[in-house]
Amino acid sequence: MSATTIKPWVVGNWKMNPIHADAQQLISEFKTLLQDSPVEAEKCHLGIAPVTLALTQIQAALSEAVRPVYTVAQDLSRIAGLGAYTGEVSAELLKDSQIDYVLVGHSERRELFADTPSILNEKVKNALQAGLTVIYCVGESLQQRESGQAEQVVLQQICDIAAVVDAEQWQQIVIAYEPIWAIGTGKTASPEDAQTMHAKIREGLSQITAYAVTLPILYGGSVKPENAVELAACPDINGALVGGASLNAASFHQIAQAFANTQ
Repeated sequence: MSATTIKPWVVGNWKMNPIHADAQQLISEFKTLLQDSPVEAEKCHLGIAPVTLALTQIQAALSEAVRPVYTVAQDLSRIAGLGAYTGEVSAELLKDSQIDYVLVGHSERRELFADTPSILNEKVKNALQAGLTVIYCVGESLQQRESGQAEQVVLQQICDIAAVVDAEQWQQIVIAYEPIWAIGTGKTASPEDAQTMHAKIREGLSQITAYAVTLPILYGGSVKPENAVELAACPDINGALVGGASLNAASFHQIAQAFANTQ
């Protein structure tokens, strides 16, 4: 299987948005769009990552969609199992609620909440051991890119988790490349720059795992309908982790169509 035949993923990261009523309306609109203008499940995985408070409600609403749409947790605890850890949600609790997917390592978690490589390793290990699929986020700052360190930084972030991912567990990993300078800024890496980094990521993965050729690598960072078609055409870009545009049902649906139509 070549990178171009990997079934793409389009995942909406809602972050700390929206309020309950707006979330329900958004899901209702998205389900209608999927009904009226299908995005074939055989051509594209779809997922939505709501706030933790809404995970099971969104999951229930999505269960009525015309095709599978995964519910994705935005984070999980570094602590496994159950116990006296106020405010935490473990991998096992997510799995018990049939939440099978989780984001780990988003730059906002790294920068704002001090998720260090050692903490991220614990989260990845816990998620994999509980049977979750991890969407592992990597990316460089503008300063790191301008100083020529982008590839080194991103590949190191991938190497960071290699110690806790067993050989077969790489099948439970999806990589999401998000240049930090493009997240929520309206700036987007050019399709050429994004493809170059994705190719480097796949090359680096090939040194770590035999599953590199089948491992999806998503692009994130101001993905919108206007650039989705060009990004989807890149051979090593296997989908999108969508931020702000996923809060608009029509925009998210158009992005999903762009990636599904490349198959």
